[in-house]
Amino acid sequence: MKLAHLADVHLGFRQYHRLNSQGINQREADVAAAFRHAVDEVIEAKPDLVVIAGDLFHSVRPTNPAILHSFNQFRKLRMALPETPVILVAGNHDTPRSVETGTILRLFEALDHVYVVAAEPKTLVFETLNAAVTCVPHLAWRQAQRPTLLPKGEFRFHVAVTHGEVAGVLPTASWSAEYGGVLLEPSELHADRWDYVALGHYHVAHKVRDNAWYAGALEYVTHNPWGELKDEAREGRPGLKGWLLVDLSSGAPDVQFRPVPLARKLVDLAPIQGDGLSPDELDAEIAARIEQMDDGPDNQVLRQVVYDVARTVSRDLDHTRIRDFKARALHYHLDLRRAPPSGPVGLTEEGTRRTLRDILVDFLERRPLDVSIARSALVALATSYMDHVDRHEEG
Repeated sequence: MKLAHLADVHLGFRQYHRLNSQGINQREADVAAAFRHAVDEVIEAKPDLVVIAGDLFHSVRPTNPAILHSFNQFRKLRMALPETPVILVAGNHDTPRSVETGTILRLFEALDHVYVVAAEPKTLVFETLNAAVTCVPHLAWRQAQRPTLLPKGEFRFHVAVTHGEVAGVLPTASWSAEYGGVLLEPSELHADRWDYVALGHYHVAHKVRDNAWYAGALEYVTHNPWGELKDEAREGRPGLKGWLLVDLSSGAPDVQFRPVPLARKLVDLAPIQGDGLSPDELDAEIAARIEQMDDGPDNQVLRQVVYDVARTVSRDLDHTRIRDFKARALHYHLDLRRAPPSGPVGLTEEGTRRTLRDILVDFLERRPLDVSIARSALVALATSYMDHVDRHEEG
């Protein structure tokens, strides 16, 4: 059995306030194009099963273009692969905060062989595949009674699909794990009991273990794409987004990463050390980074970090030229970072770190007070509060 594992599509995601010729936010159009490419490639691969492990949409109230585009893509998928089940599991972005609010995912139940799991855990049985797929959406993990993720029934293939952050398995310095998801303990997955575990929420394709994977996102759909670039480089796939084609026929899963062509590059330009540079010299360094780009800055998403820049230098840069870079790129972020303070902060004259108690007492000893307030009593009250906090922390 072959399955296509997608996740974190985030249709309707908007960023950078630039519109295309149809009046649609350019990044929203980019995300829609990535999903269209992915669907076309899934159709070409002809899997036996398609799973989307959460966050099909970026919000519980997606834009009308996002709804229309998604429905058309699923209808195209159904027409090309009429007997292939498609499973949609709700992620945190798909899940309304109020239980009384319905989910837009129910729309796709109007299509044959599309199964939506949005609230309660559900095991879907496909007799023709001799397979059972157990789905746990985001909302189910948020309940007081956590679900038990274990295979059910006697089938050749057992697949689990869920959305959340598995504790302790992402890169230690990961920048790109989203907020808002649930934290799953590795033991809750019972990964050794499944033929495959399809995960969503982390936007970089990542192997948790041989039979458990995050598919990653199809586009850069967070507000920190630069962190994702770092994580992708760590995974050996810099600048690549895509989905997973998983073959379970031979026992151990054969997992293939299938990249999706992106509408534009995200380029984190080589950083510049600005200490000691004059405005003209820094202007020249910034321009040189742009000129060194193979394809130029046009319609790309760029960041240029400059460290240790004096305020006077940043003020006197050639901002006309910088505005030209911004006009040519879809987005150009010049990240000018001030030099760290030269004097000691929070240290004694001997260089040892001062405690919060010392800083508080010193402040209260010096601040002006009304004549009716006894300074010694105020200091004693403050330190008693600190003692209370210390006892609470020890407890």
